[in-house]
Amino acid sequence: MIDHDQIFKQLLSEFFFEFIELFFPELAAYLDRSSISFLDKELYRSSDDRKVIADLVIKARFKGNDSFFLIHVEHQAQHQPDFSSRFLHYFARLHKQYKLPIYPIVVFSFARPQRQQPDAYEVRFPDLHVLGFRYRTVQLNRLNWRQYIRQENPLAAALMAKMKFAPHERAEVKLQCLRLITTLKLDRDKSGLIVSFIDTYLAMTAMEHRQFEDSLKKLDDTQQEEIMATRTTWRDQAWKEGRAEGQAVGRAEGRAEGRAEEAISLISRLLGRRFGPLDGPMQEKIRALPLEKLEQLAEAVLDFATVDELHQWLTDDQSS
Repeated sequence: MIDHDQIFKQLLSEFFFEFIELFFPELAAYLDRSSISFLDKELYRSSDDRKVIADLVIKARFKGNDSFFLIHVEHQAQHQPDFSSRFLHYFARLHKQYKLPIYPIVVFSFARPQRQQPDAYEVRFPDLHVLGFRYRTVQLNRLNWRQYIRQENPLAAALMAKMKFAPHERAEVKLQCLRLITTLKLDRDKSGLIVSFIDTYLAMTAMEHRQFEDSLKKLDDTQQEEIMATRTTWRDQAWKEGRAEGQAVGRAEGRAEGRAEEAISLISRLLGRRFGPLDGPMQEKIRALPLEKLEQLAEAVLDFATVDELHQWLTDDQSS
């Protein structure tokens, strides 16, 4: 299964200040960017000895003085009715541990429900307001992706993939995400991270891929080249990572077998990111492919939207 929390943690860690600028400009105005540091996130051990870990805890200084505060960002990939009370518990643990003011933020990335999520936890009696814990929220499924097309911010390029859009807009959203990346002139690693995020959450069916290609052709030549170069850079980087894992086997068992292992390593890595671990029979089908077919599959992996499409590709190959 896709580790949504890890994907979001990596993205928000790499582009943390850009995240604050995009959604909380008031906070960005008094946050000293040069003071940002990421803290150890283990809060406590539960009664069954499990580690309870916060997603992101950042220590930063107020701009213009020496006072520090914390920013706690929690990511929610699934709806949980009791989240507000749990978030309060995290807040209390962090406050006890660091004794600093805490700015709490939640990023809701689930697709359903789309109703407005709570931004507070309160304890009230008819005659007494005991507690009012408030926090800031970013609920992606309530944000219109088109409002972020012109934002010169790498987080906008990534998170549009999780915002609110109609099913028939998937190909257009992906194209606009990639177009925005090309305008930001990011380095290879940062660009690759965002493209990986977009490919994870905007995997396209064959029909959507054709829509994407048709829309791409409507752009001017320069934009087309930049978008394709961005995608190619990401695919090449993934291929190199896969090759590195297969090189030891290749040296030991011969050049041809080594190339096959490299291809299998790459394919497993990419499919693992997209769909999680594959079942045994499907792994065996992949390992049985000749080198030429493995290389073709490595090129096709990023266009699969579902495991069923992978299964169909393998079935078609066996019948051809």
